Amino acid sequence: RMETDCKPMELSNNTGFEEDSDYRDFEGTDVKDMRLEAEAVVNDVLFAVSNMFVSKSLPCAEDVAYINVETRERNRYCLELTEAGLRVVAYDFDQTDDRLQTPYHETVYSLLDSLSPAYREVFGNALLQRLEALKKDSQS
Repeated sequence: RMETDCKPMELSNNTGFEEDSDYRDFEGTDVKDMRLEAEAVVNDVLFAVSNMFVSKSLPCAEDVAYINVETRERNRYCLELTEAGLRVVAYDFDQTDDRLQTPYHETVYSLLDSLSPAYREVFGNALLQRLEALKKDSQS
């Protein structure tokens, strides 16, 4: 049986998954779209939070994956990733609370922006640094 846990580096350049994706060519594999999408989400914003990883104890499927995130304020969340977007499903790692009726966010940036002022600051500073670097490149 093939190992299905993805190492973060394998996905660093894959943010979109087309229908004819190479991952679908493996017969008998459990690698699913949402798990890959979740890994890409984590890789995208890990620098701006304290901790973030795809849940290994909650079930991943083709249409859903769960991501644990700890903000720089030390608040923990479990996020659900589906076609509808991302939403908070619990206020701790590897949990879901059916009573929580939190809104879906189209992007991880929007969700984290609403949860964590420190994320907003770190992400904004990183953006400014990239813009400064681009400005310097264009002037040289």
